[in-house]
Amino acid sequence: MKCKDDEIISLMLQPNSSEKGLRAMMDTYQSRLYWHIRRLIVQHDLAQDVLQDTFIKAYNNFGQFKQDSKLYTWLYRIATNEALQQLAKLKKMQKTDEDAEYYMQNLVAQNAEHDAEEIQVLLQKAIQTLPEKQKLVFNIRYYDELPFEEISNILEMSVSTCKTNYHYAKEKIENYIRENYES
Repeated sequence: MKCKDDEIISLMLQPNSSEKGLRAMMDTYQSRLYWHIRRLIVQHDLAQDVLQDTFIKAYNNFGQFKQDSKLYTWLYRIATNEALQQLAKLKKMQKTDEDAEYYMQNLVAQNAEHDAEEIQVLLQKAIQTLPEKQKLVFNIRYYDELPFEEISNILEMSVSTCKTNYHYAKEKIENYIRENYES
């Protein structure tokens, strides 16, 4: 059952209903957050773990939610930070940045649906080649269709920086697809 933010916040702030609030928060935002994390992490099992960590962190730190932004903006910020921490762990396991990029591209190919179109797989591989900030901005803007102001709040960077990162990401992705698409 999806709830409105004010209902979730009200439940979360009352000690006797905070668990009910957590369930409502999960019902409302689980899918959106999962796909945001999955686009960054790629691998389903790791994305599920990061999603679980996101909700645990949100539950444990709900008292720090100042309500000066939307609830999903706060949750996206937590999910993004958790995903970045997981990516950092993955990169540490790789010897170089090139190894990490190659690993992530292979994960995309392994996790692609069998009937996925070649261009979609190429798009995911192209996204994995982007620098971290560009990847974050591109994913949030392209897939979640959030305005740059919201992205700015989630990633804690200026609107102009978000727009610049998106522009460069888009150019790099277009070039990657042009160079690698076999028509």
